[in-house]
Amino acid sequence: MLYIRPDYYTEFHCTASACEDTCCAGWQIVIDKKSLKKYKTVKGSFRRRLRRGTDWKEQVFRQKEEKRCAFLNDENLCDLYTALGNANLCRTCRRYPRHIEEFEGVREITLSLSCPEVAKILMQHTAPVTFQTAETARQETYEEFDELLYSMLFDARDVILRILQKRALPVGVRERLSYGIAHDMQSRINRGELFECRQVLEKYQKETAEQFAGERMCEEQADAEGRFAAAKENFRGLFKLELLRQEWDVQLLEVEELLFLGHTAQEYARATAEFQSWLAENYPMWEIQKEQLLVYFVSTYFCGAVYDGQVLPKMKMALLGAETIEEILKARWLKNGQMLDGEDIVDVVYRYSREVEHSDDNLRKIETLPFSF
Repeated sequence: MLYIRPDYYTEFHCTASACEDTCCAGWQIVIDKKSLKKYKTVKGSFRRRLRRGTDWKEQVFRQKEEKRCAFLNDENLCDLYTALGNANLCRTCRRYPRHIEEFEGVREITLSLSCPEVAKILMQHTAPVTFQTAETARQETYEEFDELLYSMLFDARDVILRILQKRALPVGVRERLSYGIAHDMQSRINRGELFECRQVLEKYQKETAEQFAGERMCEEQADAEGRFAAAKENFRGLFKLELLRQEWDVQLLEVEELLFLGHTAQEYARATAEFQSWLAENYPMWEIQKEQLLVYFVSTYFCGAVYDGQVLPKMKMALLGAETIEEILKARWLKNGQMLDGEDIVDVVYRYSREVEHSDDNLRKIETLPFSF
């Protein structure tokens, strides 16, 4: 078994009660069957509390006000952990914020950006992310697993990540090259021409592809009306997602008001240009942070296309994630009187992740949104 994880993985340490937004509130915590079975055998003084705090039928922990887990106390510490120890936490609580993607013979382990501490670690990570590997003797096979497609996706992801980390190129050029790879691969997969994907990877690593992507980016940025229409459509798609926290809807409405409602394409273009100019002069770190976000989304989800063949939607989801976060930051910058800092970045990043990545329905929906630059 091959295990893969990002180089910043070991930097994470739970801040427990000091966390600015506890992971034990705001969403339903699902309990695995093994833990449920164990909880039914618990004896002693905690038995009654455990019985009352667990919804055995729905296989989740009950919630108090503000969707706080029944076992989360006023100090934001877990009473179940205190009473029964780490070994008796359910799989969800024991693993979080660790996220695992499973493939035949491969386990990819990352840290979810929905955790404020993880978001802080990644947004402070200045070097290009690398991935560590380890192998064990454990073997397993999956029925009907397409090894050939997975191998192609694995190689394509490696190329895409190298492109996304090519800092000599503007981020916008890197995004368009990555999109182009996914687009051209999707058309070949649809036609059953998987082996031709190799030619796609070779094509997009050439200097001519970089020049073409740069020209396209300049053309798109010069088209104020088209850019405004695309940005507005991309953003409106977020209102179709399942709402996990009411505050997220409030934030979306605020961004829509600041950037789109009642505004013209020229006003949007002017605000965008001023924001980009401010970032370049006052917060150049954003260029690296946006790269880290793109690498995170691609490395986490791209190879999942082995299960549904949807390569381009996976790439759209990654690009939409980074672009949406930037749009929200632009609106916050306007609201704050053209000011932004690292705390704003971390706050927007982890809140976006919580809304999108912790709902299977949202992940599916966001892949179907008509994303375009």
